[in-house]
Amino acid sequence: MLTKITLALGLALGLSVGAASAQAIKIGVTPGPHAQILEKVKEVAKADGLDIQILEFSDYVVPNQALNDGELDANSFQHKPYLDNQVADRKYDIVDVAWTVNFPMGIYSKKVKSFDELPEGATIAIPNDPTNGGRALLILADNGYIKLNPEKGLKVGPADITENPKKFSFIELDAAQLPRSLEDTDASAVNTNYAIEAGLNPAADPILKEGAKAPYVNLIAVRTADRNAPWVAKLVKAYHTPEVKAFVQETFKGAVITAW
Repeated sequence: MLTKITLALGLALGLSVGAASAQAIKIGVTPGPHAQILEKVKEVAKADGLDIQILEFSDYVVPNQALNDGELDANSFQHKPYLDNQVADRKYDIVDVAWTVNFPMGIYSKKVKSFDELPEGATIAIPNDPTNGGRALLILADNGYIKLNPEKGLKVGPADITENPKKFSFIELDAAQLPRSLEDTDASAVNTNYAIEAGLNPAADPILKEGAKAPYVNLIAVRTADRNAPWVAKLVKAYHTPEVKAFVQETFKGAVITAW
């Protein structure tokens, strides 16, 4: 009887230690695909002793501030040019630790079926943050509709347009507002996560679409002090699994592309 009691106590203690050893971390995401993918990552990471709490943010600014201030342990919502711009402008002490997925940006319209149908002087809405706004302009430039100052690289805005044959008018809006702007504009450049959330189909609906540009692959960011922490390695390992890759492919059917 004593042996059975001792064994039972040992098992109970073992379970308690196992449960206590699970490390809880908070990860910030934007609604839509990033949140959906992290739910799958959470499921995979649980088996490796990582308990992920997912917090959704409705814009692109707050997740980096929250990470820098210690309110989050990591975030997963942005591409490298955006992170670099935020770090340069706001002096955040955060770094990227892994690639995640790519969301090719699309130009959408409720007025025309193809970009060539846009009239002279058409109004096109683009994101109001410098990196995503520049990304939208580069789609047009890559397709020959405008020309941009080549010295500016990825950091371009409407003021850097050197040729605009059809005299397009560009308005800058918060990225989350762009799907709603389609009622009032001739076309709008919408990030894929917000397009999906608004019921648009990034694989079929854009009248012009970005190629799979490496600079815009999304990433996981953490505070610089945590970059070599064991939980970071576990998080990246869980994200870069065949289970997560299959989930992305089956769920988004080409609208979101894995980068590992």
